[in-house]
Amino acid sequence: MDFHKKKIYIAGHQGMVGSAIVRHLLAEGLSSENLVLRTHAELDLTSQAVVRAFFEKERPDQVYLAAAKVGGIHANNSYPAEFIYQNLMIEANIIHEAWRVGVQKLLFLGSSCIYPKLAPQPMSESALLTGTLEPTNEPYAIAKIAGIKLCESYNRQYGESHGTDYRSVMPTNLYGPGDNYHPENSHVIPAMIRRFHEAKLHMEATEHLSLNSDTQHSTLGTCHSVKIWGSGTPLREFLYVDDMAAACVHVMNLDKAVFEAHTTPMQSHINVGSGQEVTIKELAETIAKVIGYQGCIAFNLEKPDGSLRKLMDSSRLNNLGWQANVGLEEGLDLAYNDFLQKQND
Repeated sequence: MDFHKKKIYIAGHQGMVGSAIVRHLLAEGLSSENLVLRTHAELDLTSQAVVRAFFEKERPDQVYLAAAKVGGIHANNSYPAEFIYQNLMIEANIIHEAWRVGVQKLLFLGSSCIYPKLAPQPMSESALLTGTLEPTNEPYAIAKIAGIKLCESYNRQYGESHGTDYRSVMPTNLYGPGDNYHPENSHVIPAMIRRFHEAKLHMEATEHLSLNSDTQHSTLGTCHSVKIWGSGTPLREFLYVDDMAAACVHVMNLDKAVFEAHTTPMQSHINVGSGQEVTIKELAETIAKVIGYQGCIAFNLEKPDGSLRKLMDSSRLNNLGWQANVGLEEGLDLAYNDFLQKQND
């Protein structure tokens, strides 16, 4: 079937990744009339009966499973039952009901947290199920691993008889339009964007009040400061969310023979990363540059660094013909513009 005639359901289209997939498909020339979109209020994905009725009515050609219950460390620690239950139900309902109505193409979105806490770096797909998970998000990780295995199991049992071809992608740390900039519950990039932006505004207000003063705000003793947890030395990898969307569409539409030549039936998931590492210090300095913050950056050595390195091995995807396109500084500039737009809304 011609790509432009496909009926495509994007579960989780209001989230950061889901909305990026929508943008990418529309940019590729797909008509909005070919997209099947439902809000959480319109479709409870944890209800099998509701999801069954939806699939029996809509019968899409492709499904992007980007819907999930997500949160930071505090949320994962506080609500482990909700994280494992809701994510298991969402993926089980969508994958099974898609299969029931004959959907042959489905892409499940996982997370890098599926890998063991002490997995060798960079983390390759073969590291899955080789060690103990990070305790703080184990329920969420278990649910995501189950999603991978659901896809693989349906392929193994129904691939030949039904043409079932369900695939999984595991993104590294994502950022960009649609991110959560909450002062307490956001991830590192959106949290830094908010803090540096607010520090810049504070500096501008202070300097405005002291225009006739001889005080030098650039000296170390009087410098405005943004404090960052830890030493700033840990290495992290980040991927702009529209690159992730492009990777999703690329993997979804790979020829089956090509996809199978680079995967195995019981290890078919694909890492998606930029391949570029940056220290937390370099990240903070780049965000400060993008925002125009000219104060000091201080590192709180009493706070933990966390893992010293977290990098995805994306060579499998690179060998399948995909590379990230958006550099970190360019992506951060786009993310900051998104943050400013949200502030003005």
